[in-house]
Amino acid sequence: MRALGDIHLHDPQTLYRHWEDSQWSPWGIDLSLDREQWAAMSDRTLVSFVLGSLMVAEERITTKFAGLVSADGTEEEVTFLATQQVDEARHMQFYARFQDEVVAEPALIAAHVERARAQVSPAFQTIFDDKLVAAHNRLLANPADLGAKVSFVTMYHLILEATLGLTTFEFSTRFMEREGLLPGFVAGYTKIHHDEHRHIGYGIWFLRKAVAEAESLGDAVRATLRDLLPAVAESLTPPEGADSSALGASADEIRAFALDGLKRRLDIVGVPLDTL
Repeated sequence: MRALGDIHLHDPQTLYRHWEDSQWSPWGIDLSLDREQWAAMSDRTLVSFVLGSLMVAEERITTKFAGLVSADGTEEEVTFLATQQVDEARHMQFYARFQDEVVAEPALIAAHVERARAQVSPAFQTIFDDKLVAAHNRLLANPADLGAKVSFVTMYHLILEATLGLTTFEFSTRFMEREGLLPGFVAGYTKIHHDEHRHIGYGIWFLRKAVAEAESLGDAVRATLRDLLPAVAESLTPPEGADSSALGASADEIRAFALDGLKRRLDIVGVPLDTL
C-alpha cells in the first residue's frame, strides 16, 4: 500500500488538459435498444428510481455550481471549474435526452425534473434542495470566504459526486449490465462516470491543499460531513416496493461501499473519518 504522502493528485491545469482530451456528445449514444427494452419492461420500479434520482440530482448540481466558479481561486483553478460546469450541463442534457426518447414524451428539462421528483426520498431532497442550495448561496454571498468554499467542495465533490455518485454508478450499472438492460444508458452513464472522476480529483486536490495550509479548515470539512451523513445514509436505501436484491447487494453492503470510499478520500485529504 502506498503511503499517503506518496499519492500524487493532478492539479487543475492537468485536469483541464485531460478535459480537452475527453469530449463526448449526449447525442452520440445509440438509444434504439433502450427504447425497445423500456416498452417491454414489466417492473420499472428500481430503474425508474435510479433514473429519477439522477435527473433531479444533475439538475441541482448543474444549476447550483456557478458560485464555485466565481469563488476566489487561481486562473488555472477557475478554468478547470468552468469545464466542470460544462460537463454538468452535458450530463443533464444526456439524462433529459434519455427521458425524451425512451421514458416519456419530449418535454422541457424542467418537466422531466418535476416528474422525477416523485421518485426521490425526503432525505434526497434534504441533500439536494436544502443543504446544497444553502451552501451555494453562502458561497455566492461571499466568494472570498475560504471556509464556505471548503464546505461547498466537501458537500459537492466529496459527498454528492464521490460518495453518492460513485456508489450509485457501481450498483446500478452492475445490475443493468448483468441483466442486459438499457445498454445506451449504461454507455452514456459510463462517460459521465469518467467525467466525475476528474471532478472528484479536483475536490480531493483542493481540500488536501486547503487543510494542509490551514488546520482550522479541517473543522469545516468535519462540520459539513456531520451535518450531511445521516441524510446520505438514508438516501442510499432502495425505494419501497423495489426488489433491492436485484442490485446484488443489501442496503448495508451499499452503505459499506460508500463509507469505505469516503474513508479513503478523507485519509488523503487529511481529515480521517474517526476524527469527525
